[in-house]
Amino acid sequence: MSREGLEPDPSAFVDCTAIVVTYNSAADLPGLLDTLPRAAPGMRVRALVVDNDSADDIESAIAGRPGVTLLRTGANLGYAGGINAGRKHLRGSLGPTRTVAILNPDLRLAPASLAWLIAAACRPAAGAAVPRFVEAGDEAATFPSLRREPSTTRVLGDALLGRRWAGRPGWLSEMVWDPRRYDAEGPADWATGAVLVVTAEADAAVGDWDESFFLYSEETDYSRRLREAGRTIQYVPDARVFHEGAGSGTGPALTALNEVNRVRYFRKYHGPAATAAFRVAVTLGQLLRIRRPGNRMALAALWSGRRRAELPGRPGSLTQAATADPEYAR
Repeated sequence: MSREGLEPDPSAFVDCTAIVVTYNSAADLPGLLDTLPRAAPGMRVRALVVDNDSADDIESAIAGRPGVTLLRTGANLGYAGGINAGRKHLRGSLGPTRTVAILNPDLRLAPASLAWLIAAACRPAAGAAVPRFVEAGDEAATFPSLRREPSTTRVLGDALLGRRWAGRPGWLSEMVWDPRRYDAEGPADWATGAVLVVTAEADAAVGDWDESFFLYSEETDYSRRLREAGRTIQYVPDARVFHEGAGSGTGPALTALNEVNRVRYFRKYHGPAATAAFRVAVTLGQLLRIRRPGNRMALAALWSGRRRAELPGRPGSLTQAATADPEYAR
């Protein structure tokens, strides 16, 4: 690995270190970095850009920006692998930090949003915080980003009902659809992984992100381990974030990977019988959406080891899978 850019003073304590994993994200990154200072007014913040072997001009995206370091991994390590590379560099070279913010490069942070998240994560018995996601140009339009721990009944509920019956019982949906929940601060099982602020103490206690997921479900796994370590993840509605989406690439293969990794995550914590029922429930969701290429590919990959081996995470496959079709945005 190699690093470039302006290194902060290793002896300087900062309030937050933002780890931003990039993969051909040079066009998105400046917009995020432009919003970072206003997102944490009066606080000491630095950014560590971890580049997963991009082919674009990532150097231009950080040129002339103080407090921004570029770390090249030399390979596409996946999202969790890139985060771990950043965490290792943070512990070894950059010096102490109060919190770590995991940020997707295609974000725009509203003023004071990061400050709200840092404050919430640092509360006693907390440990992490997630924001409200709003539509660009329409702050009244909240994106449903909160999730519940996956279960077979929740997968079935989402497969059969989709966005219908927003107020249905929690055991019938992994997604939190009810708009009233997004106006109230409180703990969440987990949330979409585009933004997560975690205290340095909690980060050290939980340890590395699980790199076996490569992309998708790594945030579900990390959030579960946060909760098992006695921390809570606080949802903060006043912390607003605009997410463009598709920063990890898009396409049918990534849709399939998302569904396969949901089953792999469930299998990590449950026995064979429960996992078999869960996989059948996920399969039903794909069958009900079979007209979409990504769901057809997911259906095949859920039941074929050969098809799973062709999904992103294998050498060269992510580049081939990343397309510009917005239907399959993360």
